[in-house]
Amino acid sequence: MNRATLLQDRRMQKFRDVLSRWERRDLSMVEAAELLGMSERQFRRYRGRFEDEGEAGLVDRRLGKVSPKRIGAEDVERMLQLYRRVYRGWNVKHFHEHGVRDHRFSWGYTWTKAQLHTAGLVDRASRRGAHRRKRERKPCEGMMLHQDGSRHGWLRGQELDLIVTMDDATSTIYSAFLVEEEGTVSSFRGLLEVFGAHGLACALYTDRGSHYFHTDKAGEAVDKDRLTQVGRALDRLGVEHIPAYSPEARGRSERMFGTLQDRLVKELAHAGIENIETANRWIREVYLPAHNARFAKPAALPEKAFVAAAAEVLRETLCCEDERVVGRDNTVSYERLRLQLPQSRARAHYVKARVKVRAYPDGTLAIFHGPLRLARYDREGNAIGVAPTTPSMASCSPPSRRGLEAASFAAGAVRRPAFTASRPEALATAWVGTKKRASRSNKGTALRTAPVGV
Repeated sequence: MNRATLLQDRRMQKFRDVLSRWERRDLSMVEAAELLGMSERQFRRYRGRFEDEGEAGLVDRRLGKVSPKRIGAEDVERMLQLYRRVYRGWNVKHFHEHGVRDHRFSWGYTWTKAQLHTAGLVDRASRRGAHRRKRERKPCEGMMLHQDGSRHGWLRGQELDLIVTMDDATSTIYSAFLVEEEGTVSSFRGLLEVFGAHGLACALYTDRGSHYFHTDKAGEAVDKDRLTQVGRALDRLGVEHIPAYSPEARGRSERMFGTLQDRLVKELAHAGIENIETANRWIREVYLPAHNARFAKPAALPEKAFVAAAAEVLRETLCCEDERVVGRDNTVSYERLRLQLPQSRARAHYVKARVKVRAYPDGTLAIFHGPLRLARYDREGNAIGVAPTTPSMASCSPPSRRGLEAASFAAGAVRRPAFTASRPEALATAWVGTKKRASRSNKGTALRTAPVGV
């Protein structure tokens, strides 16, 4: 027995029951029609058919007839062939959206899903588990951001990490890009894109990865006194950093990654993209606007909690910062690079001075002495924006401890005068050694023996 026949039998049984109650005058005609979900006039029609034809008069006369809106077999086969050849493995919703947009589908989602189920091309969804109450979203945009990474085969034959930064109030993805491996640099890159475009958020919600938090033992609470590079930057900007202690606590971002792993992989393959640079540009310019238009939710309140911040402040904060001591050759060692400090008018050298080396997400470097930036470098350690100078001294100051070799200078180097050096015009009469000052008695004798008139 098919579904239509079963429903027809139930309607006939219900009609007989209501009709008997109306005949006993337990119900009025209006009440009887209301129980059957029809008008009073329709109830009178069915009553007349039942009296004339019996139960045969109650049968729906549309059964067995071909619907005038029925889709032709050719269109059904064309849709199924399109799914088999181009969209195999896509979920029904995703396939139907592309069909409406790119192939001018005029059929509904439910009909498309039924045809794919009937053809055995799509499995029926399994029964959902127990209901869990979801955490309420933040009321305003910018109150809390989620940042996480997912390792997956996003491009054909390439296992990469997708770094996503999304809003809690609306599920809007502000930043998404592929990298070889998730880490501190990728976190700073995502935050710099979001904070630069929208402003500072009130809080950032992440997992307990080692680039986000220090954790002494797995499973225990994070150490909020020992800050990582990301923690230091967020603390300096005044953004609260919230750790998640289970995947269920990050349910909103985990569900978003489930959607991305299903849709984005197929979209990238459908567009024929196979390298990271092209994929990141396509994700930023094409996919994210369409994704946010499809999945973003309106915030409960129209106000936004983002706070504007200067671009230079963000650049100098959202970066890796390490302390170094300048070597005797006026260079700084950092990540197997020797960064040569240029000549400076402020002081003769920076030997043994403590400086800060900042590594930016774009790969460039900079050295700071306090708030003063001494030099900038590219990825290979070459100075940026500094005119060529003569070679620096081999040692910028004489040895201060026994056992150290005497200072020597590189060939062709020009030694700079110290701040306490004598004026040039005084160098011609400079004394070698010290000159003994005359005593008071000698001064008096010299005055007494001096010739008159001198």
